[in-house]
Amino acid sequence: MRYPVPDLPPGTWRESVTEVEKSRFIAWLCHTPDAAAFDALLAEARRAHPNASHHCSAYIAGPPGEQNAIGFSDDGEPGGTAGRPMFQMLEGAGLGQVGCVVTRYFGGTKLGTGGLARAYAQAVAKALDDLPRREVIERSTLRLKVGFAGEAEARAWLESRGAPIEAVDYVSDGVLLSVGWPSDTEVDFSSLEARLRGNLSLVEAD
Repeated sequence: MRYPVPDLPPGTWRESVTEVEKSRFIAWLCHTPDAAAFDALLAEARRAHPNASHHCSAYIAGPPGEQNAIGFSDDGEPGGTAGRPMFQMLEGAGLGQVGCVVTRYFGGTKLGTGGLARAYAQAVAKALDDLPRREVIERSTLRLKVGFAGEAEARAWLESRGAPIEAVDYVSDGVLLSVGWPSDTEVDFSSLEARLRGNLSLVEAD
């Protein structure tokens, strides 16, 4: 599976500010490969804005459509007016591994449930606008054994197919290559095997 994620270094975030009826909504958006990365973002938002009215949040710590490593919170706002609209914006963007905290400073005017939901969704949408993204490719590790003379040929073939070599082990009768094979690509080494004149085998993991 291939999907986009925020192209942001660990411990950094994209920040944007939206104002609605004098209430300020400060959105922090980051790359969340796991729940711990999201927890760190939420803690930092609370530390930076200790006097804010609310720190509402949503995250997806997995691929788009993830059902388990997800979460959202209204943090004291009326139920369903903050966390869920935020989550729906993240989900609708087709992103994976993404988390967002929206910090609100109350401006004195009540927005009503519909107004709150729109405001939190708008804050996330603004943070997503022009967000740098990169592609994540889910991979499974395969081990190939080739002869010493075929190592260079095998390396070039694997590189041309976007399959990085994760580890190399030299044994008495050849070379073991641990390969990160894209999980959405059929496992087919027939053309490489032909190039190596059959001197290739798929080795079971230990």
